[in-house]
Amino acid sequence: MRTVAAEYGPEAEEVVAALLSADPLLSTLPTKLPQPGDWADPVLLPQLLVRGGEGALPAETVRHVLTMLALSKAREFYPGLDQVAEECEPRSLTDFGWAVFEQWRLAGMPAQDGWALHALGRLGDDETVRRLTPLLRAWPGEGAHHRAVDDLEVLAGIGSDVALLHLHGVAQRVKFKALKARAQEKIAEVAAGLGLSGDQLSDRLVPDLGLDADGTTVVDYGARTFMVGFDEQLKPYVLDAAGVRRKDLPAPGARDDAELAPAGRKRFAALKKDVRTVAADQIRRLEDAMVTRRSWTAQEFEQFLLGHPLLWHLVRRLVWLAETNGTDTAFRVAEDRTLADVRDEAFTLPAGAAVRIAHPLLLGDGLAAWSELFTDDGIPQPFRQLARPVYTLSDEERAGHRLTRFENGPVLPTTRLLGMERRGWQRGEPQDAGVERWLSRRVGPNRYVVLAPEDGIAVGAHDAYPEQRVETVWLDVRPGDY
Repeated sequence: MRTVAAEYGPEAEEVVAALLSADPLLSTLPTKLPQPGDWADPVLLPQLLVRGGEGALPAETVRHVLTMLALSKAREFYPGLDQVAEECEPRSLTDFGWAVFEQWRLAGMPAQDGWALHALGRLGDDETVRRLTPLLRAWPGEGAHHRAVDDLEVLAGIGSDVALLHLHGVAQRVKFKALKARAQEKIAEVAAGLGLSGDQLSDRLVPDLGLDADGTTVVDYGARTFMVGFDEQLKPYVLDAAGVRRKDLPAPGARDDAELAPAGRKRFAALKKDVRTVAADQIRRLEDAMVTRRSWTAQEFEQFLLGHPLLWHLVRRLVWLAETNGTDTAFRVAEDRTLADVRDEAFTLPAGAAVRIAHPLLLGDGLAAWSELFTDDGIPQPFRQLARPVYTLSDEERAGHRLTRFENGPVLPTTRLLGMERRGWQRGEPQDAGVERWLSRRVGPNRYVVLAPEDGIAVGAHDAYPEQRVETVWLDVRPGDY
């Protein structure tokens, strides 16, 4: 840099020299340092422990740490925090960051101290993510959309598999449209940065939660060890040293290690919670992939689905198609993760195959044989695949656009309509008096199924029309009011 600057003359050389010699700990300081609020009192916060058991930072030093946090912005942290992280125990920093955030909440979340939320992006961990996500989902309903958006930045800043999983969950399921859209933008930014599609990023966001390749892990109580895992329905189980199966981990006993046993039990509780979240999200995602005919390459299938310690349990309860040169071959995954056809003969997945979940429409005459196999073997499916009802357009429907057979059916709770969002439907834009007049689902390029409830959905007052019929159902090139 200095050599090139010299080629442009003394003035350029002087400017670059000053730039390179600047201390980042000083050059980023504003003229007037921020003053954290009175609520940020070191006496009210847990100690910041020094690595190696060498005590804790004194209160005056903790005040400087708080000032460093106050100097920071979302994902733009004062560089001195790196030195703090080198000196302090990681767990201590995480606990300190959450305590700062909680004190800020107790103080009424003053806007000028919003850094207390941003700080979690630097100090937080997976447990922080689990605590923070419920608040993120609730804040828009409390008139704090901007705070929820800041929360998205925190999740992106933590950046762990669990953080990205929860960020993706918000993008898929949160009920507040603006927040959902912002989360989707954030996911799109991450995907674009990695050169991936949204679906491809979703494959990579499924965490393994620290499990071994077979979906198990060992919990150490010191005097005792237990192997924990998850069955084909992703329900947890525990095996003791003698191989006896238990429903849950036992309470720590007098002979167990006083630190290892409680920590292991706490870890298992968090693991069960995370697996429940993963299972619900991935079942919905796989069902949507079947309906939209999404495909994976053979390598993606083997790496992200078959090779995943949790997802493979779902994968082996479905029928799959391998498309090669325009020809589809149906197969399933056996208990030992090998592939087999409907006659239970070994199947080899071609390297260039496109793999997708078999919709019953695509199985043709083979549907009955596959249904019989899954029934005889007692394989429960994660969602309705082989027994899924299939409808064919009548000549009248094919010539027009109305689907009258689904209109004016039984009276339904409006909450059932709201629940359709979890199935991939989108609520329409609010019209007169803030009423959403339609719901739609994209089923192909420029092709939507749209339905109109007779009263609509009142934004912010869903109980205004607690029950209603579906009045009109039609196909259109875009969603809109009938």
